[in-house]
Amino acid sequence: MAIRPRYARAVCIVAALLAFSAVASSEVFFEERFGDGWETRWVKSDWKRDDGMAGEWVHTAGKWNGDPEDKGIQTSEDYRFYAISAEFLEFTNRDKTLVLQFSVKHEQKLDCGGGYIKLISGDIDQKAFSGDTPYSIMFGPDICGDNTRRVHAIFSHNGTNHLHKKDVMCMVDQLTHVYTLIVKPDATYSILIDNVQKDKGSLYEDWDILPPRKLPDTEATKPEDWVEDEYIPDPEDKKPEGYDDIPKEIPDPNALKPDNWDDEEDGEWTAPKIPNPEYHGPWKQRKMKNPDYKGKWTTPMLDNPEFVDDPYLYAYPRLKYIGIELWQVKSGTLFDNILVCDDPEYAFELTEETWGKHKDTEEAQFEQAWEKMKEEEEAEKKRQEEEEAKNDESEASEDKEESNDDAEAKIEETVSNDSKQEEAQHDEL
Repeated sequence: MAIRPRYARAVCIVAALLAFSAVASSEVFFEERFGDGWETRWVKSDWKRDDGMAGEWVHTAGKWNGDPEDKGIQTSEDYRFYAISAEFLEFTNRDKTLVLQFSVKHEQKLDCGGGYIKLISGDIDQKAFSGDTPYSIMFGPDICGDNTRRVHAIFSHNGTNHLHKKDVMCMVDQLTHVYTLIVKPDATYSILIDNVQKDKGSLYEDWDILPPRKLPDTEATKPEDWVEDEYIPDPEDKKPEGYDDIPKEIPDPNALKPDNWDDEEDGEWTAPKIPNPEYHGPWKQRKMKNPDYKGKWTTPMLDNPEFVDDPYLYAYPRLKYIGIELWQVKSGTLFDNILVCDDPEYAFELTEETWGKHKDTEEAQFEQAWEKMKEEEEAEKKRQEEEEAKNDESEASEDKEESNDDAEAKIEETVSNDSKQEEAQHDEL
């Protein structure tokens, strides 16, 4: 049945109200887009400052970006430690979904280093925030050479940090990418990059936070009469009589002896061979389902007496700070659009509104910058080659002059010796 216009308008209005209600029910615990006044919300740590090893953050959109006014904070000094944090109203993710999301860009083409952020519980001295400060969750990309290119998702439980057992590949280019971690009250999780799910699973299975529920029975052995052969030869299937006498090849019945063939000179003519259509390879007895098959035997599992379930394994009671703590050999990592909320849909929309809106422009600017960089490298390479050639010519000229000088010296020495010899002969006369 077709919907009349006024009813169609009513449906649209209801849908819009429902959508607004869903967004309005979202709870945003922290959101930072690094607009005006960002420095009043963030505290730069004094960690490593007395040693002269504390790096400075700069407020910038980076060398290539989708919008020069959409700025984040970027590391600016090589071989430096960086630590900065922001406080928000304390909350717990107990009985609610937790979403942690941010964007990061490694403009320096990172060789080895991290681009992760930390969620911190309880009270800390932000001016002393460092790599030793306990955290609840650490999440984000980690790159070191070709061997380490993964997304870290580390959960702290009873003072121990637990690494993700699965490898989730991170992005390794020089563009902005958005990393999202979603943890639900049923202890399931999802990891997204640029709004695309890259991994999902359970905190129980993909981290060794708790002892395993079950352990293999080490005393169990496979019964002697256990049948694991799913198929057996069919006793009713017999090899046809004369099967082994069927040749693999037969003379080509369509072949004709060439007119110019001379049996005396060329020998007796024989037709060339072709595959025999009646030949089906070595005979194999047909298989049938084994009526005694019991399946593959596996070691039975027993309840682990050390396992004690924690229904709030996923929850942290006093989440209060967001922090960034890094060591950078090469600076240039830029963070932006940090979000802590309870609604994956809101996080998805924020990604589309920021990264999704600007990614094409940023990539185009990067391509231009890359081409310019290659041209400059080629020009510098050519300049160095010309300088080396010029130096080689100069050295060759100097060597030639030295050679000429040596030749003249030898001639003078020869003339002098001849003169001395003539004088000696004259004296003798």
